[in-house]
Amino acid sequence: WSGDSMALSAGDVPTMYAVLANSLSADEATRHPAESALAQCEPRPGFCSCLLEIISARGSSCREDVRLLATVYFKNSINRYWRTRRDSYGISNEEKDHLRKNLLLNIREENNQIALQLAVLISKIARLDYPREWRDLFSILAQQLQSADVLASHRVFMVLFRTLKELSTKRLAVDQRNYAEITSHLFEYTWNLWKSDVQTILQNLSMLSQRNDLDSILEQSNDLILICDRWLLCLKIIRQLIFSGYASDSTTAQEVWQVREVCPTVLSAIQSLLPYYSSFKDKQAKLWEFAKRACTKLMKVLVTLQGRHPYSFVHQTVLPATVDFCLNIITNPEQAGASFEEFLIQCMVLVKTVSECKEYKPSATGRVINQSAEPLSLEQKKKNFAAVASDMLKVVLPGDRVVLLCNILIRRYFIYTAKDLEEWSENPESFHHEQNVVQWTEKQRPCAEALFIVIFENYRELLAPVVVSILREAMSVSPPLETDVTSGMLLKDAAYTAAGHVYYELSNYLSFNEWFHGSLSIEISNGHPNMRIIRRKVALLLGQWISEIKGDTRKLVYRALVALLQDNDIAVRLAACSSLCYLFQESSFSELDLFECLPTCWTMCFKLTEDVQEFDSKVQVLNFISVLLEHVGDKVIPFASQLSQFFQKIWDESAGESLLQIQLLTALRTFVSSLGYQSPLSYHMLMPILQSGVNVDSPDALNLLEDSVLLWEATLSNAPSIVSQLMDLFPYLVGIVNRSFDHLEVGVNIVEDYTIFGGSEFLKSHGTSLANVLDTIVGNVNDKGLLTTLPVIDLLIQLFPQEAPPLISSALQVLTWLVTWSQVWNVQMILHHSDLFIHANL
Repeated sequence: WSGDSMALSAGDVPTMYAVLANSLSADEATRHPAESALAQCEPRPGFCSCLLEIISARGSSCREDVRLLATVYFKNSINRYWRTRRDSYGISNEEKDHLRKNLLLNIREENNQIALQLAVLISKIARLDYPREWRDLFSILAQQLQSADVLASHRVFMVLFRTLKELSTKRLAVDQRNYAEITSHLFEYTWNLWKSDVQTILQNLSMLSQRNDLDSILEQSNDLILICDRWLLCLKIIRQLIFSGYASDSTTAQEVWQVREVCPTVLSAIQSLLPYYSSFKDKQAKLWEFAKRACTKLMKVLVTLQGRHPYSFVHQTVLPATVDFCLNIITNPEQAGASFEEFLIQCMVLVKTVSECKEYKPSATGRVINQSAEPLSLEQKKKNFAAVASDMLKVVLPGDRVVLLCNILIRRYFIYTAKDLEEWSENPESFHHEQNVVQWTEKQRPCAEALFIVIFENYRELLAPVVVSILREAMSVSPPLETDVTSGMLLKDAAYTAAGHVYYELSNYLSFNEWFHGSLSIEISNGHPNMRIIRRKVALLLGQWISEIKGDTRKLVYRALVALLQDNDIAVRLAACSSLCYLFQESSFSELDLFECLPTCWTMCFKLTEDVQEFDSKVQVLNFISVLLEHVGDKVIPFASQLSQFFQKIWDESAGESLLQIQLLTALRTFVSSLGYQSPLSYHMLMPILQSGVNVDSPDALNLLEDSVLLWEATLSNAPSIVSQLMDLFPYLVGIVNRSFDHLEVGVNIVEDYTIFGGSEFLKSHGTSLANVLDTIVGNVNDKGLLTTLPVIDLLIQLFPQEAPPLISSALQVLTWLVTWSQVWNVQMILHHSDLFIHANL
């Protein structure tokens, strides 16, 4: 492979195989030397060729795990050595040619894991070499497809998918033109094979659904499962080609014909496959899982294509048909045989994205009628597409269907299931976060809520009375003092969810004061364990309706939420904590009311932090404490000791949890600022935390340094004087500045604070450290950095005209050189800081 004396050759393959095998050994004495040997071999020419020989060797004499490990080392070597590097031998062009050629001869790999790794490493090489050094890549793959068996074609499509996905991330214009060319060559063949495979699959599923000996049939022939997998790979490729092979039509207004070709067929495939979800549910796990997965993937393709090419989606066989189908699934999933969550979510996602699609919003001027020979402008084309889409959606979503959808979403999808309530009982904390924090596309209820918000926004005048009607119905069947978990209570929870999301419109139909006094306040005070469902929802609702809470009712709401901080259920307490945050951040909140409930708030926050276990919960409580601190100012002083103990405890318990400690450092900054000149009350807790945070050699420096430096600055700004503990921190600034200039501005402010408040004692104690800091900055930063630093040098010389110049002479000499040789500095710096140069005799 190479004439280099350091190169590995074919004769080294057996040794390489043995070393790889040893590196998999459970015996540390065997494994460590093998791993070291591999690390030494990696940069040598011929290493990847040796690995490819091992990967290509098949049979009983070659272990599968060793071959798999060889693919992993090969893949990592591509990342590190494929591109020419000065500090390594790298991989020669001759070896690269050899590897590219032989990789494509070894695609037909029976082991799934090895096949996947081969596909990934080919895609990584393609990203670097296609088309310049590997122009025939796709033509060779296409040739292999012509005469391939099912396994070989499956592997080729695996390579194609991974390669297309990798190439799609290249965004230069020339790369996008290359991708468009690939699309023109590959689409037709892949699409025809996909259509052929779907017929084969449907015929087989139809036959198998009538048989009882499914397992034995599938064991005898693996081809059907392979065809199913190949079909899903083809689907991914088709999606990738249409998505990345063309610029989005929302920009170009150029129709992508493949969207109209593919989408109706995909929709038809979903309709044909859905019944098999029920057919195989209790009969054959593999086929049932395939039907479920296939339907979900197909719907995701429709969602993706609509998002990428919304105008091409505007066709009678695409947009209305797809939306109509999804609405039928959402409103009656059992009848369609599609009552599985993943598929329902995708149907909701499609209706939501179509409903909020800005390209489908009709223009005020309406459709453009072209009566001249001139072609329509881009904006005129877009207006026409929008008008057609709007008309289609009016037909498929008439008023009565919108009302039905609204009812179904609230009465069916917002309702807690028995499983939900069981999860709540088992872990209320986790349940709360899953409901509130989870990504809306991942769970059915958050997805239904997101769809409801969009639908309501589009049809608010039609739907506001509907939501109010459901709310009143629910309140009538579930009185405030109810204690049993009835269907009425669950409906009320769902209605409150809806009312919380669309408060901005319902306030025209409901008086919040009447609602609060007549129901909400009574429900909050109903402490029965089953009423936690309503108590939690009311707690969230009060945060959502914040803008409608007026007059004396506001004080009652504060008290009610503070009372809920003492609830027996953690999910209720966290909901109250969340809403209190909103209330205290709202512009019209009453500080007087806050001060009244402050002692209870602190106590309950401390207690809540002790009771919760999850990171999200602790962060939520810390955020609430930060909000309280921002608003109470010096009223926090009586609680300084309690808060210091609390912060110390949380810091100690959060060792190793950098994300939580970052939140804590932020809260401490607010605490110090609120204490003002009384901040020394916290020093016994604060100083060790600061010392650890600003030490660049501490284990968590990478994560905590930025927030620690900001806390250091805040501590100095609020210090009545610089005590010895604060003075002793200054040398840590040397390490911070030597490490990087990311914190330069804050660092300069810190130097300024020490200079002004530390006086001659500071200069005497830390003059050497100060000189190191300024030398590092002045000698290495850009113009902006120097502009930031010069005022503090100016200040030093003005305050200490005798002591400072000799101390920082090195930095001043660099400044002299800059003034002498740089025209920029002659203009900017002398004008801004002429006193500096005069006082320093420059």
